[in-house]
Amino acid sequence: MSKKIVYLDAPFLGDREKEYLNKVIDSGYVSSIGPFVTEFEEKFAMFLDVRKAVAVQSGTAAIHMALYELGIGKEDEVIVPALTFVATVNPIMYVKATPVFADVDFETWNIDPEDIERKITEKTRAIIPVHLYGNPCNMDEIRRIAEKYNLYIIEDATESLGAIYKGNYTGTFGDFGCFSFNGNKLITTGGGGMIVGSEEDKLNHIKFLVNQARDVSKGYYHPEVGFNYRMTNIEAALGLAQIERIEDFLKKKKLLNAIYKEELDKIKGIRFQKEYENAESCWWLTVIFIENCADIGFLQEKLLKMGIQTRRVFMPVVEFPMYRRERSEYKNSYLIYEKGLCLPSSLLNSVDDIFYVCKSLKDLI
Repeated sequence: MSKKIVYLDAPFLGDREKEYLNKVIDSGYVSSIGPFVTEFEEKFAMFLDVRKAVAVQSGTAAIHMALYELGIGKEDEVIVPALTFVATVNPIMYVKATPVFADVDFETWNIDPEDIERKITEKTRAIIPVHLYGNPCNMDEIRRIAEKYNLYIIEDATESLGAIYKGNYTGTFGDFGCFSFNGNKLITTGGGGMIVGSEEDKLNHIKFLVNQARDVSKGYYHPEVGFNYRMTNIEAALGLAQIERIEDFLKKKKLLNAIYKEELDKIKGIRFQKEYENAESCWWLTVIFIENCADIGFLQEKLLKMGIQTRRVFMPVVEFPMYRRERSEYKNSYLIYEKGLCLPSSLLNSVDDIFYVCKSLKDLI
């Protein structure tokens, strides 16, 4: 008999997804032409209560297009957290701008507004806050800073679909909000992403650019340099089926997190990401900080032998050769990386699975 697996972040797919994918296959429109892309964009915008959404090929593409549309480029600086996935930062290089790293808050693990303000120069053009693991940033402070220094805000909400800050969804506070539908996200299109905002003219231009900047009224005529960042109809069909189930997905994520907190919060040396007042994480991943663990890798090996999948917290981006910075400036980012562990949070897991993980952690710790 095969060993039971408790999944870290595997996607939750079912009959509705099969039905929609079959419709796409039967129609023959599996590439970028087809009705599901537009329908997915409309339903996504409706869910977030934003004016418009544009489907793209990845969360990385969404951030790239946001930077490009805002005219950010050579000699400009963009402030980003040191503790994030590298895809937050790479698009800054695509437009030949310079990433400037801020440390994160030790309690929330999100970009520290005080460090943002310390890092602002006359070259700073934008801030990219990341709602890490689904936990909303302090958007009031970030918006105050952006207004004070006349900066753009591009929200990296790739991990925080469904998270709420003071009554509004993350991704709706900045000039643009960027989302990911990678296979491990709350909803998935296999790959794919979305960019949202309130300025419809800018989003219409992005929609034009991601289709190779093609003016269809003139056939294959391209008046600007464009990008091949289109979402396919087959991906959008999968996304449409998933967005129709998002409320159930969010409820279960919160249930799994609540069990973890109830079972582990009282263990000495374990703590969770703290939410800001009036903020609600979507708990894309539940992550813990284990103060007394000398070797996270060894703990992971033990858990994997028990069928429990886990993942390290992101390595600080400033550790990579192309973004290398002095470690001492990012103490919180490194400490969280050294002591942080992502727990099984897949919607495939049952309540009993989560209790099993908690019992196993208690025994090992």
